[in-house]
Amino acid sequence: MNLKPGDVFTWQRTFTEEEIRQFAELSGDKGRHHMERDEKGRLMVQGLFTASIGTKIGGDLNYIAREMHSEFIRPVFSGDTITCELTITDVVPMDGYKKVAMKTVYRNQHGKEVLIGTSTGIIRDEEPSL
Repeated sequence: MNLKPGDVFTWQRTFTEEEIRQFAELSGDKGRHHMERDEKGRLMVQGLFTASIGTKIGGDLNYIAREMHSEFIRPVFSGDTITCELTITDVVPMDGYKKVAMKTVYRNQHGKEVLIGTSTGIIRDEEPSL
């Protein structure tokens, strides 16, 4: 894949109560706010579960993260639809791989930012077919 600064990728998902409970089991993050409904009948999504939307894009790019920084701006709840917009900010060709930097912005269905972040890592060059 020929990546360049300015390339943008997006992915979205709507979080369900069942998924939040499954993530709690897998991660061990069973804080009360994730397990008991709030006054509006919602569960709060775990921060790292929200951040996992971006990992889908990273997987599509065969990206191997070396560093990640996340700022959690506002909570996400069951029933919310979150869109992650990932922008490539730097690509440096190396011998056999590319160093890649990116920024992410996650927005809820109302267009409000819920999470912003940056990441650096690598993408290995594809080996030529024999």
